[in-house]
Amino acid sequence: MATDQTSATESDTYEQLERRVERISNVGNAAGVLRWDQEVVMPDEGTPARAKQLSTLSSISHELLTADETGELLEDLEAADVDDERAAVVREVRRQYDRETSVPQELVEELSETTANAHPVWKQAREEDDFEAFAPTLEKLVELKREYAEYVDPDEDPYAVLFAEYEPYLDLETAERVLERLRDELVALIEAISESDADLETDAFAGEFDADTQEELCRDALDALGYDWDRGRLDTAPHPFSTGTQFDARVTTRFDESDLLGSITSTIHEFGHANYTLGLPDEHYGTPLGEARDLTVHESQSRLWENHVGRTKAFWEYFLPVARERFPALEDVTPEEAYEAANQVYDDNLIRVEADELTYHLHIVIRFEIERDLIAGDLAVEDVPEAWNDKYEEYLGVRPETDAEGCLQDIHWSHGSFGYFPTYSLGSVLAAQLYAAAEDELGEIDDDVREGEVDQLNAWLRENVHTHGKRYTTPDLVEEATGEEYTADYFLEYAKSKYGELYDLEEY
Repeated sequence: MATDQTSATESDTYEQLERRVERISNVGNAAGVLRWDQEVVMPDEGTPARAKQLSTLSSISHELLTADETGELLEDLEAADVDDERAAVVREVRRQYDRETSVPQELVEELSETTANAHPVWKQAREEDDFEAFAPTLEKLVELKREYAEYVDPDEDPYAVLFAEYEPYLDLETAERVLERLRDELVALIEAISESDADLETDAFAGEFDADTQEELCRDALDALGYDWDRGRLDTAPHPFSTGTQFDARVTTRFDESDLLGSITSTIHEFGHANYTLGLPDEHYGTPLGEARDLTVHESQSRLWENHVGRTKAFWEYFLPVARERFPALEDVTPEEAYEAANQVYDDNLIRVEADELTYHLHIVIRFEIERDLIAGDLAVEDVPEAWNDKYEEYLGVRPETDAEGCLQDIHWSHGSFGYFPTYSLGSVLAAQLYAAAEDELGEIDDDVREGEVDQLNAWLRENVHTHGKRYTTPDLVEEATGEEYTADYFLEYAKSKYGELYDLEEY
């Protein structure tokens, strides 16, 4: 009888925690819709009110999470014998509770309002190529994030604390090790490519392509990949992104009439994010079991669909006829030519979101090194443009002529998102590992893609990644899905094999 009473008490305690967590989640999701609105449709003059709205929601969420009642519920459940799923919820809530109870509410509100106000400042500075106009805002954000990190863990490297906001279970040392390995091995591969005599068809998508028709084609691509329009939508934004929940996961892209391929790959990338979100279990909405497992895993999904599906010859054998229907000018382009154009390695690219699959990671390394030095106090904000340009010249052999195409090109720092950039490369590495595991089980996935069939791949991802939410930590999820520890081996093997063949590199 006593055991039954204990069990009932524990269940009631857990249900109380779950209700509280669901309220916190709903506040956050409401803020997410407001941020989507700010990026996509909000009038330009709406920022002052929107900043206060987001600050208020941030304050409400912070108060709910850091309340004494939340701590008491967590303590009771940590002392109880709960099942694995409930233990995972308690673990995730505890992690957030510990971080946020260490940070004063006034700082939380100031960060929220500052980042909301920073967006239009960054946007105008980029449009006017005026870093000095953004510098004071960036300086304030750096100071606030240092202060935030100091409150969370005064004994830890502040950049490691900020990195853990986006990837809490792969430590910074792992990130640094992977990024250094990518830098060292990809630089050699890219140099070999630059010396290659291979004559790829790089102009397959040259020309002018009407933006409205591009949007129709991007909708075709989303249809081909199985996007659920009843739970999503496609819009445009200056910096493409995806946001939402398993009931409403939205995709944004952008259109450049001289860059058809860019809109297609951007849309497929954001589809990967939205598809992951839509694959989270409905029944766990509002709890960590119904939330994505942080940004390394999230980025693995976008990069998997963009690169391991959308840049394959098999995809273009299927999708090129669809593209020709929208744009008859592509009538003479072959799937092989489309494949080569989609995978060319640029020797003069300055823009991360326009980078090829290989040099992309050097773009990430540059941002990682700069923001790490900023947070450490080893680089002054006023020196960011010169540091940025020097690193581009050193790693990529090109030097930006303007800050708009240099250190002002990304939105992330205006959001205060220091520590975010490494997850792009960490996710690409994981994408290759997951894709290899899927092929081990399913066979040659290209055969399905060539026929426009992606249901098997998506089902594998649903079962092995999406459905778990945050039940597992990142390393545990990787082992559950692939049977191995997280490793860069598969990505580097994939990159060397693919580009060695494309560029006729004997040593690869």
